[in-house]
Amino acid sequence: MNKVPEIFGSMVFNESVMKARLPKDTFKSLMRTRKAGTPLAPEVANVVANAMKDWAVEHGCTHFTHWFQPMTGVTAEKHDSFIYPIDGERVIMEFSGKELIKGEPDASSFPSGGLRATFEARGYTAWDPTSDAFIKDDTLCIPTAFCSYTGEALDKKTPLLRSMNALNKQALRVLRLFGDFQTQRVHTTVGPEQEYFLIDRDMYLKRRDLVYTGRTLFGAKPPKGQEMEDHYFGVIKPKVKAFMEDLDEELWKLGVLAKTEHNEVAPSQHELAPIFADANVAADHNQLTMEVMKKVAARHGLACLLHEKPFEGVNGSGKHNNWSMSTDRGANLLDPGDSPRENAQFLLFLVAIIEAVDEHQDLLRLSVASAGNDHRLGANEAPPAIISIFLGDELTAVLESIDQGKDYDAKDREVLKIGVDALPPLPKDTTDRNRTSPFAFTGNKFEFRMLGSTVSIACPNMILNTIVADVLESFADRLENAEDFTTELNTILHDSYHKHKRIVFNGDGYTDAWVKEAEKRGLLNLPSTAEALPYYARPENVKMFEHHGVLTGDEVRSRCEIQLENYCKQLHIEALTMVDMLRKQILPAASKYLSVLGSTITTTQAAYPKAKCQYEKDTMEKLSSLIDSLYKETGILETDIANEESKAGDIEKQAHYVRDTLFVQMEKTRAIADQIEPMVDKTLWPYPTYGDMLFSVL
Repeated sequence: MNKVPEIFGSMVFNESVMKARLPKDTFKSLMRTRKAGTPLAPEVANVVANAMKDWAVEHGCTHFTHWFQPMTGVTAEKHDSFIYPIDGERVIMEFSGKELIKGEPDASSFPSGGLRATFEARGYTAWDPTSDAFIKDDTLCIPTAFCSYTGEALDKKTPLLRSMNALNKQALRVLRLFGDFQTQRVHTTVGPEQEYFLIDRDMYLKRRDLVYTGRTLFGAKPPKGQEMEDHYFGVIKPKVKAFMEDLDEELWKLGVLAKTEHNEVAPSQHELAPIFADANVAADHNQLTMEVMKKVAARHGLACLLHEKPFEGVNGSGKHNNWSMSTDRGANLLDPGDSPRENAQFLLFLVAIIEAVDEHQDLLRLSVASAGNDHRLGANEAPPAIISIFLGDELTAVLESIDQGKDYDAKDREVLKIGVDALPPLPKDTTDRNRTSPFAFTGNKFEFRMLGSTVSIACPNMILNTIVADVLESFADRLENAEDFTTELNTILHDSYHKHKRIVFNGDGYTDAWVKEAEKRGLLNLPSTAEALPYYARPENVKMFEHHGVLTGDEVRSRCEIQLENYCKQLHIEALTMVDMLRKQILPAASKYLSVLGSTITTTQAAYPKAKCQYEKDTMEKLSSLIDSLYKETGILETDIANEESKAGDIEKQAHYVRDTLFVQMEKTRAIADQIEPMVDKTLWPYPTYGDMLFSVL
């Protein structure tokens, strides 16, 4: 498609558009704000707003919106027109700097986790000038942060931006110690791989569970699943290919660097991967990607399923979060480099990450906690819920040599002495990939593989940035006060790795042996959201977030409560949907087929008295027993739903109840319904089956 260079970023008010449309002084001032975080003067904002409005109107826009990311996990927007009345009869198109910088949507219906009373409705959106404005659906969208009247963050973007500043501050301190006085900013860069399913839209609309909850609550295993492994990287089907081409074009217009697309392991499952971007831009782009996927799918008669586990028995969908640190001069701080200074610097950042991941296993685990991801973690398509780091044999051997005080002497490579000799080259593919590892080093980045496909990447990256900043601060404090830099550096590398190497595991994370080994090492195992989320508000975590200015104590506690509430609400909706489908669809269909079988026996034996009708009789007996069991379990499920109300008021107890009682009963009830499905005449079954949906797109 040779028009790609022309369409890429065509719907984005990006740096090149700004340079062409803004006065030189205004452009320079805005660039300082974007790159150094300096405040934007009101007069500059007015000029930027007017240029932004003119550009948007030229592209057919009549409205603008502050596009933000509340704690719902999706994006939000309130549209206002550019029109401004004059002379009482005419209007002009106007957009001020004040409107650009700040908006005031009603915040009363967004989750706040107790940060404010419901009647306190005022909330503010504040322009994020580091993320480009763009046009979507003929509306100018301005990426913004979202906060309450009293200043607390009510969104996912604000803490992410704060964490990026925290990491930048501490990383710069470390770089200065290594003699780098040219770098002015350190960015965290992210490339999130997005997995998803595509099924026929008409079939999707016939499944109440998919419409209400995003996943199938019932479904017998089809004759074929993913056993043949013929879908992974297979030939892309024409309808899917057309969708992917359309999706790429829409994303490229929005400046999203969509790069790689392919079939995933499960039937009807696919993946899209972008090129790296700054963490806050990557978070914006990933939210856009998920939204555009659904819209484009609908245009093609498809439904895009982003749930972590839409189908039982086949692989679910994740979002691999490729995370690294880069300087404003283009240097990747997780690249080992070629010189002694670069080697030692790389190892210090590496050991800092190892220590951060070990010290804050709880935060990394809860950053990916959700009702949907509970179905996926620990299954064959995802790492276990136990946090560990994969480094590969070669890099592990380097660190072990430091731990043991020995020279690292690999075959045909130089001896390593930190700060003196050069680190032997570490090729990007020095070891095989480890798909069972939650946090794997892959050449010059870490791949955080635990994220679920629907999650906003803002929270995991906010936590990653903060915990690494916290360790870098302690390292910088020691090195700045050291009598001898090299001696203290070697001491830090040795002591930190020795204390925290328990988190390094290069083996198979799926085995029972690893679960036992992890327990021996003292690693956390938090298999469910109900167990993981309460760690958020632990005093030591609150203290760290407050120290780095990322979250206040109230903001931490509110996030913990909001996520627990979302977890409970999601399972509650699933349980209600399950009962609805059982009462109105599954039990009536099974009962009707039972009646059909009885009528068949009567009619057949009347015509053929010697007919045994063994199939009908055996089926009736087994089906009747299953119907009775399903009816009984449905009643128990309804009682469990009603009893959930008694847990209201204590969100942690409620979360454990829905996990240990409600969810367990849902699984028990489903097991019976899934036995009934293959027994009932397909013409009587009330909704599309797994076989219908997974193999419907050609």
